[in-house]
Amino acid sequence: MLGAVSASHIAEPARLAIRGEGGVALAGEEAGQGAAIVLLHGLTATRRYVVMGSRSLQRSGHRVIAYDARGHGSSAPAHERAYGYEHLAADLLAVLDAAGVQRALLAGASMGAHTALALALAHPERVSALALITPAYDPDAFAAPAELARWDALAEGLRDGGVEGFVAAYGLASLPERWRATAETALRQRLAAHEHPAAVADALEVVPRSRPFAALAQLRAIAVPVLVVASRDEADPGHPLAVGERYARAIPGAQLLVEPEGPPARSPIAWQGGQLSRAIAELAALSAHRG
Repeated sequence: MLGAVSASHIAEPARLAIRGEGGVALAGEEAGQGAAIVLLHGLTATRRYVVMGSRSLQRSGHRVIAYDARGHGSSAPAHERAYGYEHLAADLLAVLDAAGVQRALLAGASMGAHTALALALAHPERVSALALITPAYDPDAFAAPAELARWDALAEGLRDGGVEGFVAAYGLASLPERWRATAETALRQRLAAHEHPAAVADALEVVPRSRPFAALAQLRAIAVPVLVVASRDEADPGHPLAVGERYARAIPGAQLLVEPEGPPARSPIAWQGGQLSRAIAELAALSAHRG
C-alpha cells in the first residue's frame, strides 16, 4: 500500500556552503528529491523560519533548499554593509547555480518574498512559481520616516542590548494581549540563532532602505503561478494585510491565502509550518501541471 513517506525515512538535511555575491559565505542545507523549492526567510530570521521546521515538503516529493541570508544565522556578514536587495537577489542566484537548479519554486517570507520577486523580475527563466509569504514592502510608502525610525531603533536595541535590547525596542505592548507571548517567544528564539548579531543590526538599517522593485505595476510581468500568503493585522501588524492584497491584485492570476476572520481569532497561516507547506506543495503541483 502506497502512502506518504514517514519522517523516519527522510535523510537528514545535507549541509551547503555557498559563495554568494562578493564571496560572502552562505550557510544552508538541502533535503529530499524532486522539483526544487528554495526557502527564503525574513529580516532577523534564519532558514528555519519559513516553514517552521516542517518537513512535509520533503515527504511530498520535493527537493528543499534553504539558506541563511548574508549576516543571518550561520552565514557570514556582508562586506561594507552590502545588505540591499541587489545583493540578496544575487545571493539567491548564486544558490541556484551552486545547487545546479535551473528553475525553482521560490517560497519567501517578508524580506525573502521581496528577494524572490527581485530575482523573478530580473531572471524570470529561473523561477517556476512564487510563494510570497507576508510581503511588507510598499513601493508607495517606501522609506517613510516613522517606519525607518522603527527599524533603526530595533537595530540600536540589538547592537547595544542584544536580544533583550531588541525585544524592548520591538514594543510588544502594542500587540493584542493574546498574541504577545507567542510573538516574544518567536523573537527570542530566532534572534538567539545568529552567529553575528552586529551584522543583523546592520541589515536592519540597510534592508528597509533598499527597493526590491520600483512599482507594483512591474509585478504584472510575473507569468508563473503565484500564491500570496497574508496575515490579518491583529496578529501581525508589521506585515499589513492590505499589502498582501495589493500584491495579489497586481500579479496576474495570483491567489491570496489568509487565515479565516474571527471570532475566534486564528493563528496566521504563515506561523503554521504544516499548513503553509501544504499550500506551497499545492502551488508546486499547479506549476508542474502548467509545465
